[in-house]
Amino acid sequence: MFGSTYQGKRVLMTGHTGFKGSWLTLWLHALGAKVSGYSLAPLHAEDLKHFIPRDVLEHEWIADLRDRESLTKAIETAKPDLIMHLAAQPLVRLSYAEPLETFSVNAWGTALLLETVRATNCTAPVIVVTSDKCYLNQNLGRPFSEDDPLGGHDVYSMSKAATELVVAAWHASFFAREEGRGRLASVRAGNVIGGGDYAADRILPDCVRAQVAGEPVILRNPNATRPWQHVLECLSGYLSVGQHLFADPSSKELLNLNFGPAPESERSVGEVVKAFFEAWPGRWEARPDPNALPEATRLTLSHEKATRLLGWRPVWDFQAATEATAAWYRTRHTEKEADMLAFTRHQIIEYAEQARNAGLAWTN
Repeated sequence: MFGSTYQGKRVLMTGHTGFKGSWLTLWLHALGAKVSGYSLAPLHAEDLKHFIPRDVLEHEWIADLRDRESLTKAIETAKPDLIMHLAAQPLVRLSYAEPLETFSVNAWGTALLLETVRATNCTAPVIVVTSDKCYLNQNLGRPFSEDDPLGGHDVYSMSKAATELVVAAWHASFFAREEGRGRLASVRAGNVIGGGDYAADRILPDCVRAQVAGEPVILRNPNATRPWQHVLECLSGYLSVGQHLFADPSSKELLNLNFGPAPESERSVGEVVKAFFEAWPGRWEARPDPNALPEATRLTLSHEKATRLLGWRPVWDFQAATEATAAWYRTRHTEKEADMLAFTRHQIIEYAEQARNAGLAWTN
């Protein structure tokens, strides 16, 4: 896959203990990459990170992104061929409780990483993972494209828009001007689902907790629509971007791309919960909260640019994504002897095989 681009490559990943980071660690390892990780410790005992053997990583640093000394040591030790920056404060509701922390980690942390890359004379390309919520959302009902204005009516969205501005400014001021500097890219995905995520205030992890407790899950805003996609969809996009950066290292273009699902995957919260519980029977109740924190009622992405530039497109539709997610959690919580590392790796293989059958460019 990916033209053997990652075979033997040294990849430094920030946020490797998180949901996306854990899946990406396993996929990169399967591709033959030498993966090093820099992140805070995982927050939950059930997180996918706990199933990953230590020897999958070449190096690991459990440290804050804003710790300049530790970050410098990590870059100098790992000597990366590619940096994938996933570390972030990723929760919308938490941003209301900790607005300064959210802005500091997401925007300042990214600036600090890029400046540390420069200070260490690292020439690796850098892929910065942001969010579909970086766009100024006025609920106009159309998919966002990469040319749409950035913005945010809440702290989390603002922090992601600010992160995009940091990337654009460091690219124009430094990365595109300095001789021998690696390329920069920013990537944005939809609402990502998949096994091994136990974050608070995310709908499917909430469903899992309710299932385990034998209770119904409570939906605050069942009619809000989002572009649901399996975690492997956006990760295949990020890996495709890495392949593109390696293939065209001399370009001065700032690459910014959406990796959204097919239009039919734009579904309401109620619909995704219903599909999840059809695959793993459970109960839910809608209890709209009149004092709920503001969130966009509709959000969707166009991935036309990624299709045109990289030949990327989604593999799993809404049903396949929710069924694969439910299968992971159902196996984890109902089969005591389940090998979840093997199960996760099998889902990666299954996804890649279906992508190959669909003729996607990155499977070659």
